Amino acid sequence: MKEIIVNNNQAGQRLDKLLFKILDKAPKSFIYKMLRKKNIVLNGKKAEGSELVACKDEIRLYLSDETINKFSAPTDIAIVNYDLDIIYEDNNILLINKPVGVLSQRASKSDYSIAEYLISYMLSTKQITKEELQSFKPAICNRLDRNTSGLLIAGKTLIGLQEMARLLRERSLDKYYLAIVKGKLAQDKEIIGYLTKDDENNKVSISSEQTINSDFIATAYRPLVYNEDFTLLEVKLITGKTHQIRAHLSSIGHPILGDSKYGDNRINNIFKKKYGLRTQLLHSYRYVFPKLSGPLGNLSFKEFEAAEPENFTNIRRDIFNK
Repeated sequence: MKEIIVNNNQAGQRLDKLLFKILDKAPKSFIYKMLRKKNIVLNGKKAEGSELVACKDEIRLYLSDETINKFSAPTDIAIVNYDLDIIYEDNNILLINKPVGVLSQRASKSDYSIAEYLISYMLSTKQITKEELQSFKPAICNRLDRNTSGLLIAGKTLIGLQEMARLLRERSLDKYYLAIVKGKLAQDKEIIGYLTKDDENNKVSISSEQTINSDFIATAYRPLVYNEDFTLLEVKLITGKTHQIRAHLSSIGHPILGDSKYGDNRINNIFKKKYGLRTQLLHSYRYVFPKLSGPLGNLSFKEFEAAEPENFTNIRRDIFNK
């Protein structure tokens, strides 16, 4: 027999959906059969599976340990030793400064990403157990390209994930980036266009006219310092699409330094030889939260910044003398 006391990260969902996670190798027909036969009960009573479970509800599985182990995914998750650069943490979310070269989420089973490092961090600090990971996994709420550094949001709890997903969907969280681009840009501007993805080549294209497969994009920028050859921009994402900042700036003739997909190869080679630059100089450096209530109310109007990578700083100082 196994007893499960529903926690905050499990509450609010249908009983059958929760059971599918806990016994994730079991056929659905088996779970419904066990409910009908009262081998699985909710708060000591027969259940159909459609009930919404609440915090502290009691689920009992009158099944042998052998059956439970047979139908449960193994919970042996290796703790990966990785020092997360945590900018902010509370009970529901983490803000992390992701370094260049690290994936936000893994692309294959053999990858390690910030998502795996997050789970390892929470296991090692005893904020979650391996058993709890069967029905809920902390996760990254947004993504950065492997070679873009800066702020990422992680949801530690279900409510944290849900609330951050809402903010990102409503675009009410202001996200600012730093970028060093080719050429002189002296005026603040908002640029718009249409972005089309080429999934096969992992690349996007920008056009001024909408097509069947394109998405509207808007990007605002503010020059912080410039000379005749380069500009340091603060870029605000108004929409958030794949490679948007990189491709959008390149489309107006101001590619980001070091960008191998959308950049100027001649200039990139100069910076590669002089500074060892192999990645785009794009850094997600500041978040500004809107007015919030409820479980994330403590974040209302708060601003967070992440320090730029050392190579970014060195190049910026050499180019602009500051």
